Amino acid sequence: MIYALPSQKQKYFMAITLPHRPNADLLEANYERWRKDPAAVDGVWAAFFEGFELGNASSKNGTGQPALPSTGAGSVSVTDSHWQSRVDQLVLSYRSLGHLKAHTNPLSTTAPDAPLLSLESLGFVPAELDRSASTALFGGSQPISLRELIAKLETVYCRHIGVEFAHIENPTVREWVRERFETAAATLPVAAETQKQMLRQILSVESFEKFLHTRFVGQKRFSIEGGESLLVALYGILENCPQHKVEEIVMGMAHRGRLSVINDFLQKPVSVMFAQFSENYMPDTVAGDGDVKYHLGYKTKRQLPGGYEVSVRLASNPSHLEAVNPVVQGMARARQHVRGDSAERSRVVAVLIHGDAAFAGQGVVAETLNMSQLEGYRTGGTIHLVVNNQIGFTTSPADARSSRYCTDVGKMISAPVFHVNGDDPIAVRVCSEIALEYRQKFKSDVILDIVCYRRHGHNEGDEPLFTQPVMYREISAHQTLGTIYRQDLLSRGVLTNEQASEFDAEFQARYESAFAEVKAAEQNKDLTKYSHSNVVFQPPFSHAPAETAISKSAFDDVCKALTSVPDDFRMLPRLKKFFLEKREQVWKDGHGFDWAFGEALAFGSLLAEGTPVRLSGQDCRRGTFSHRHAVLYDETNRERYTPLQHVAQKQGRFNVYNSLLSETAVLGFDYGYTLHFPELLCLWEAQFGDFGNGAQIIIDQFLAAGESKWQRPSGIVLLLPHGYEGQGPEHSSGRVERFLQLAAEDNMQVCNFTTPAQYFHALRRQMKREFRKPLIVMTPKSLLRAPECVSSEEEFISGHFQEILPGPLAGPAGKVTRVVFCSGKVYYDLLKRRDSNKITDVALVRVEQLYPLHTAKIQEVLKPFSKAKTFVWCQEEPENMGAWSFIRNQLADIVGKPLHYAGRDGASSPAVGALALHKIEQNALIEAAFSKA
Repeated sequence: MIYALPSQKQKYFMAITLPHRPNADLLEANYERWRKDPAAVDGVWAAFFEGFELGNASSKNGTGQPALPSTGAGSVSVTDSHWQSRVDQLVLSYRSLGHLKAHTNPLSTTAPDAPLLSLESLGFVPAELDRSASTALFGGSQPISLRELIAKLETVYCRHIGVEFAHIENPTVREWVRERFETAAATLPVAAETQKQMLRQILSVESFEKFLHTRFVGQKRFSIEGGESLLVALYGILENCPQHKVEEIVMGMAHRGRLSVINDFLQKPVSVMFAQFSENYMPDTVAGDGDVKYHLGYKTKRQLPGGYEVSVRLASNPSHLEAVNPVVQGMARARQHVRGDSAERSRVVAVLIHGDAAFAGQGVVAETLNMSQLEGYRTGGTIHLVVNNQIGFTTSPADARSSRYCTDVGKMISAPVFHVNGDDPIAVRVCSEIALEYRQKFKSDVILDIVCYRRHGHNEGDEPLFTQPVMYREISAHQTLGTIYRQDLLSRGVLTNEQASEFDAEFQARYESAFAEVKAAEQNKDLTKYSHSNVVFQPPFSHAPAETAISKSAFDDVCKALTSVPDDFRMLPRLKKFFLEKREQVWKDGHGFDWAFGEALAFGSLLAEGTPVRLSGQDCRRGTFSHRHAVLYDETNRERYTPLQHVAQKQGRFNVYNSLLSETAVLGFDYGYTLHFPELLCLWEAQFGDFGNGAQIIIDQFLAAGESKWQRPSGIVLLLPHGYEGQGPEHSSGRVERFLQLAAEDNMQVCNFTTPAQYFHALRRQMKREFRKPLIVMTPKSLLRAPECVSSEEEFISGHFQEILPGPLAGPAGKVTRVVFCSGKVYYDLLKRRDSNKITDVALVRVEQLYPLHTAKIQEVLKPFSKAKTFVWCQEEPENMGAWSFIRNQLADIVGKPLHYAGRDGASSPAVGALALHKIEQNALIEAAFSKA
């Protein structure tokens, strides 16, 4: 029996739908379903069955319907049309499945078996191997035998590189990858001189690692041994930067091989690296904390032949492995802005180095990939280099992932994937060159999976034989890459023994000299000259007020921009009335400025002064509580208008982005942005404060500790909606206690404001001081529209931010017997209870900035209350949450007596779920503030 698909359908089906001959049972099942009901099967299958034309009347089955073509080789008719279809399908099968047969594992002596690429699976029999098999799909229709065609296909797709590109949706991109790869893989074009330099790169790494292993016995270094070709890939990218006009590489990586990358690729002085191994080494750091050497970052400038210069930056990274991914993306975006590369995004390229287990296992990888093409987060594509050790800590791939490859997550964004044998440096080099070329051409991510091994355990003190005895017996018997590649070059006459010996002698001399230098300095107790390593110091934190008030004319200019839209912009009538016109009236009256207005005034005044502003987060354009409306929409065509982009003719750039539904990746990105663009006011807003939980790794490892560990200051602002309104456990608390637990050494500012003007001055203060510190703001929810939570014009055009803010007195200061300290929204509940009950002997003191606590200001505020005997801390949060545990001893020391607590009892959950119970608790804690003794 013979079936032939019409040519157009045939091409569509073969190229897009079936990368290989379908299983016979699957064909039969779908065919039977289609016969009974054509609508019961997927449209592509229906097109497949409908496209068949009967080639032989006798092949009809008993129902008069065409019978299915057999997938068995023995029953295939060898007419010209069917033969050509099978030959074409064979080519497509190798393109889509050749990676299954590629010999990418250096620990295996043979290529893997790939049943789907067997002759039988492809619909052929051995007797057909010598039949002419020319095809326009491969080799330019040159007449060759089927045997030769398969050999050529295997040369391209099944040697040491396995490429995946059939999943790429864009046919133009898919065809480019195919053509570029087939051209390169057939010949692996690497010049002889470059091949020798590649050996030099490999031997440099091997020498460095061996030197560390013998001279610093027992010290962790997380060596790259077994994956030395990572450096070949990095140099393949670096050395091709000139032709692609790349000026800067921004990198991130975990600790595997980090020291070798810093030593060789970033060329950090060897003596400094050796000094860091000394037991007497003391780094010059902010707050004296520092970090272990294999977490530190570095930056350098690489001079290439011809005078071309490429800056290289490696981000500092904790042991949370892939957490650095979004941080690097933010750094790259900032560097693109600095270099004027925000349009093309060609001059600054992000390179991320991953481990196989982490790339497959860490959710932040998928989050970072997901943001790669989004307007507010794209960086023009990232080159991902996976150091595939084929093992995690002690966990094998079978226990670490459900997918075939550790890189399969990259298919979600149609990234091409090159799996390459790490013992074939030439293949690695070619793939890295293709990766850079692809990134520059399509401005999207590309993945290079370097399949290698880990010669030692997770660290040099670990014993891998305990859990992988078979694998590590193979590794111990496996020659090093330097040995393998040296022999290859010698056998091909590319290298002489004398040249190889010169490489060895050069590296040994370099490391011996640096080691001797450090030992001498250590004996003389003079290691301080090795202490500086890209350290960024800044002035210390100060409570001195910053000049944040603005002039009346500047105030009016911003208000005008905030209350104006173009004449042809058709704004929703309700929004126009209750937002725009209301703001205009407030501006006219000079009072009643709410929280969102105060924020917009801060943004607008900074923009008018030339300071750019970036705000990102989930739904932050409108605002979770429909309060901000930073972007307005035309009701007829959804055209956007952003008032803050029209404050002044020469203003700073204002960008507000609705983010992907991620906390870790988005906060990491914005944090990274601030590291290299300190002139920007950068804010990340959580949809609810509790959602900061999802970014806890970034908060703990980067934001709170980054300056102390890595000497990298950041001025990032976190907006965390906070306040108890009976909305349940997940929509009440911004977890202020967690930030206060992280607060030390003036590392951040933790604030809970009570007026829009305070928020205004704090935001402006963030950009008006010489130093940068993260600002954590517990922003309100119910107070966004509360009539009592407003400010007047005078508060914006005069004054400054006040860390400690006394409330209005209800009676003479000399008669105050009780002082109630509080922070945030609860102040208004206390004020309402005091005034409604005509209590005149209680003073309310708001702690607007919980950390760093301005103790001198508190003492100054308390001076008029000399007769006060009772001091209370009141909070809405449970006793084991909120600020109580942090502030109780500090306030007690200031007032000279124990502090009373008024708040919810300790709890495992941040808040109750029932509104009725919430009200009972709230009334009780407010009452306790006035009665507890």
